[in-house]
Amino acid sequence: MAAAIPASIEDVTAQWMSAATGWNITAVRNEIIGVGVGVASAVYRSHLTGSGCPKSVIVKLPALDPNAVFTSAVLRMYIREVKFFKTLAKEVPFRVSQSYYGEVNEETSQFAMVVEDLGNLRIVDQVLGMSIDDARRAVDGVAGMHAKWWGKADALAADGTTISLGDPIYPAVVPMVFAEGWEKCTNEIKMPDSIMQVGPRFGPAVAGLLASLSQGPNTLAHGDFRADNMMFDKDNSLVVLDFQLIGTGIGAYDLAYFITQSITADDASKYERELFDRWVDGVLSGGAPKDLVDKKALWENYRSAALFCLAYPIIASRGMDLTDKRSFELVDCMNTRFDRAVRELNLVSLLPN
Repeated sequence: MAAAIPASIEDVTAQWMSAATGWNITAVRNEIIGVGVGVASAVYRSHLTGSGCPKSVIVKLPALDPNAVFTSAVLRMYIREVKFFKTLAKEVPFRVSQSYYGEVNEETSQFAMVVEDLGNLRIVDQVLGMSIDDARRAVDGVAGMHAKWWGKADALAADGTTISLGDPIYPAVVPMVFAEGWEKCTNEIKMPDSIMQVGPRFGPAVAGLLASLSQGPNTLAHGDFRADNMMFDKDNSLVVLDFQLIGTGIGAYDLAYFITQSITADDASKYERELFDRWVDGVLSGGAPKDLVDKKALWENYRSAALFCLAYPIIASRGMDLTDKRSFELVDCMNTRFDRAVRELNLVSLLPN
């Protein structure tokens, strides 16, 4: 029988950790990490004393901000991550954290995960932007995942392993939480003019944009494929974190979010088409059926997905303290990069009149 889900980090004791992992733990020291990085979860490093155990592990619990918990619960984010590690983690073509414990109450969305501490790996600061070499590695990795499930992922949503980007919960919730985040951002951050043109028209466009993100051919989509959710091993191989938004939809969704939010605006201007072409080539070389890979259609998918990406920094801001330097910088840089995408991809033309 699995250990009970802890109500808070105070419940993550030596006794609980022993029951959760099967290790003989005599002492636990917890520290919060990832301030301004983790949005949907509170993330802790637990230092362990005992036998047969690593020196430390990462513990994920529901976010400390009630707004973030509400959004995460409604979108079943905690449920998704626990299910991913139990059913799909060994099938993706890149390294993920080893999971030692993962349980969720599907009625209350109370959850906890204990995973491998990868703090010794190389991180990328999303605010500074990922290098183009690392960006190519990231694109290769996500293309491999997309290829594996290309045209076959609807079954994952049908059996409840993932949630389709076309699920009715999205158009029911996204406009509401976007409006709340928009009010906060426009009051606390100077927004680029292009975003001020898009924001007031975004809510009515959500249903159509979401429909385009699940029009197929659908694949397994990470859903939050950005620099802060990636690391690189000693050999520069990709390691991916955070599967709370894992879903079923078009692969261009992951790619657009990554390019428009994780590399600098200047690099996106220079390398966007190269990275898009590299992704298409990777999907094909990874085994996706050629008759289901229409490059022209995928580019239009990419543009629609790029427009939807405005939702991320705006909605995330609801659960962030924008007086915190890291939180402010993250939201601000994402908005600045979205500004570039709006102008260069002519995203305003995709909005309804």
